[in-house]
Amino acid sequence: MTLPNIEDVYADNNDTMLASGDSTRAVHAGTRRRKAFNSLTTPVIQSATYTFVNTAELIAFMDSKTWGNGSDREEYGRYGNPTVAAVEKKLAALEGGDDALIYASGMSAVTSLLLSILPTGAHVVMTDDCYRRTRQFSLTFLKRLGIESTIVPMGDYDALEAAIIRKKTRFIISESPTNPYLRVADLERLVDIAKRNRVRTLIDSTFATPINQRPLEWGIDFVIHSATKYLSGHNDLLAGVVIGRGDRIQALRQARGVLGGIADPQNAFLLERGIKTLGIRVAQQNQSALAIAQYLETHPKIERVWYPGLESHPDHNVAIEQMSGFGGVVSFEVRGSLERTSQFIDALRIPYIAPSLGGVESLIEQPALMSFYEKTPEERLELGIKDNLVRFAIGIEDTDDLIADIAQALEQI
Repeated sequence: MTLPNIEDVYADNNDTMLASGDSTRAVHAGTRRRKAFNSLTTPVIQSATYTFVNTAELIAFMDSKTWGNGSDREEYGRYGNPTVAAVEKKLAALEGGDDALIYASGMSAVTSLLLSILPTGAHVVMTDDCYRRTRQFSLTFLKRLGIESTIVPMGDYDALEAAIIRKKTRFIISESPTNPYLRVADLERLVDIAKRNRVRTLIDSTFATPINQRPLEWGIDFVIHSATKYLSGHNDLLAGVVIGRGDRIQALRQARGVLGGIADPQNAFLLERGIKTLGIRVAQQNQSALAIAQYLETHPKIERVWYPGLESHPDHNVAIEQMSGFGGVVSFEVRGSLERTSQFIDALRIPYIAPSLGGVESLIEQPALMSFYEKTPEERLELGIKDNLVRFAIGIEDTDDLIADIAQALEQI
């Protein structure tokens, strides 16, 4: 049998999907039926540069304007890579966008987007429960470039609209659900405010995943993910992604070639492998998280539980309307001091003490000691971080085993 030419195979772009189920889409969406050398999985094209047969082919390539348009091949690896491009197609299809861009990390995704779009003198409005590194970037690095930021309370839409400066504000930025209190933005209301004021919207949807919520369907302009988390699912890579309308992603693609934050092909390969099990992983994590939240809410040693699937959560009704699942993170407050909370965490046998979330292993942390260790107790309280707060990122372990582990740990304090 004669092996097919690699260019011919990549030209066979049969990615039309008839199925709409989450797991079917996660496995097949955006994927070509025939790949190089009839490989079932997307090959890792481990190359920093690409060749041309002759000058005529080079001229044809340049004349076709394929550079920067999501082509499977480029002339240099910083502009694109066939393995990376294949995963970008899958992510765009999963999120319901026209196109997607993968970056070296989630922070590279958000910083590159803002640096690429915001001019000097611009202004952004952010909710106070956004990822703290995104807030830090806006309040420090963007400020040096003459770009101002206003932070408003999550859920206060009157304050959000009041913070918009006519002809100056370019972006409304939020996370949904947020970290660590799982606040859920009312996307319909957010989009209405943005459209009336001619402002673009950006949602960090890392906690939701495309399985539980697709903000683009509500009219959001850009969606970003730390692909390190649920999309990858195995705590073994760093990557980020921006998804949106084709022309807007095209502009970002050209900027990425300058800023240089592209993901490497090996990480893209691992990311695609992880995405294929996204549907079944998130379904298990949704189920376990809800059961754990319900258990914790009735336990006398727990002061408060934060989970959108509970009626006690301030955004429960919004979550019911917008989300098909409530996510795999549960935050809660142990009744007692920082030390007592640490004793509870140390008594657990299944979860690892670690930052991050979204992987197959359960991870747990005390934000006062992990993410905000350098702050004083008073400074942490100003940020809404109590000493007894716990963030539990549930993996895919059996629900009953996780609850039994929590029960025995609570018995010991």
